[in-house]
Amino acid sequence: MLMTAFGGFMSLLFLAMLVLAVAALVLAAVARDDAYRAADKQSKMFWMIILGVTVAVNLLVPILFLQIAGLIATIVFFVDVRPALKQVSGGGRRGGSSSDGPYGPYNGGR
Repeated sequence: MLMTAFGGFMSLLFLAMLVLAVAALVLAAVARDDAYRAADKQSKMFWMIILGVTVAVNLLVPILFLQIAGLIATIVFFVDVRPALKQVSGGGRRGGSSSDGPYGPYNGGR
């Protein structure tokens, strides 16, 4: 019974790693190529290859060492590259300050 539970847990863990890798691959594909250069990160093609290999390893090769290496690459993309791309592309908050209304800044009639 314990081995069945452990096997189920590992299956869920592998599925979560696959979902994260696919999400990172899609986000890397959507970002503009010049944003990578502006953010001083590796090229778009580099991240597409690394994340594509990660997805392929997670789907086709059940070797834990390779899957963990791909997970590290995915985490680096989400923690380092993605925020830099969002900052360069003007992502994040859309709009100005917290006092902006639907038609512009609200200054209380001043």
